[in-house]
Amino acid sequence: MDTATGIPAAAKQTPEKRRGPGSNSDKVLDTKTLRRLAQNREAARKSRLRKKAYVQQLESSRIRLTQLEQDLHRARSQGLFLGGGGIASGSISSGGAIFDMEYARWLDDDHRHMSELRTALQAHLSDGDLRVIVDGYMGHYDEIFRLKGVAAKSDVFHLITGTWTTPAERCFLWMGGFRPSDLIKMLITQLDPLTEQQIMGIYGLQQSSQQAEEALSQGLEQLHQSLIDTIANSSINDNMHHMAVALGKLANLEGFVRQADNLRQQTLHQLHRILTIRQAARCFLVIGEYYGRLRALSSLWVSRPRESLIADDNSCQTTTDLQMVQSSQNQFSNF
Repeated sequence: MDTATGIPAAAKQTPEKRRGPGSNSDKVLDTKTLRRLAQNREAARKSRLRKKAYVQQLESSRIRLTQLEQDLHRARSQGLFLGGGGIASGSISSGGAIFDMEYARWLDDDHRHMSELRTALQAHLSDGDLRVIVDGYMGHYDEIFRLKGVAAKSDVFHLITGTWTTPAERCFLWMGGFRPSDLIKMLITQLDPLTEQQIMGIYGLQQSSQQAEEALSQGLEQLHQSLIDTIANSSINDNMHHMAVALGKLANLEGFVRQADNLRQQTLHQLHRILTIRQAARCFLVIGEYYGRLRALSSLWVSRPRESLIADDNSCQTTTDLQMVQSSQNQFSNF
């Protein structure tokens, strides 16, 4: 106890030394607080922008879906659908019809990308500007693989049979698309001059593509044989069971188409990495022009005059008759 004041020593507290508002610690604390508030405001602003972009994307998707539904309803009311190859089909799934419409829009965009790429090469743009255009074209191809992935889930038969392509394109179809090794073989002669390292890289890519193609083809062949065995061995008593097993095996077709499309997509990206930016621009232009010529060839084939068709039929019949006469003469000569 303090004898002077009469207050116990334990109760006597030393006043706390407080820092004034102008101290360095408060300045540091205020700076941190302000920085945190600024970060929070920036995060909130970005969140609002993301939300706005998401809402706009949903709205555009809704409009696009409405347009597709209107197109689909119009096509159904006419009693037929028209695929990308212009071939009428009386029986096609809604998923296949939607893909055909999306593919038609993709082709329109493809013409625009090709025109932009051709103009850029002729104008001798800088590598940086040309890279932007080439990357946009690469994204354009990524989009068709995304569309095919969606279509494969709803109607894999529509993709694998190639009814969405033109007749000439269908001749070269492999698992619902182009065969990567054939595309590389066609491009090698169109991309000169190539460095030795580039040639080795492209040939290595061609070899690995062929190996992957062979593996997928063998797997698809085994699936076909398995389906044949399942359907052929079914009987009246257990027919439904065998049909259920066959349906389960048919579902594997989607996996084969997806793997084939992944191989096609990886091949394009690998070519993009191996080539210079100008060579890559030329590469995509060559690919676009090649398939454009195939589509033009199909149009010419379909629009042939009727007289030439009759003449072709007559010539085929005459050739067949001549072969039959020659064959009978050979048989009589043996006697």
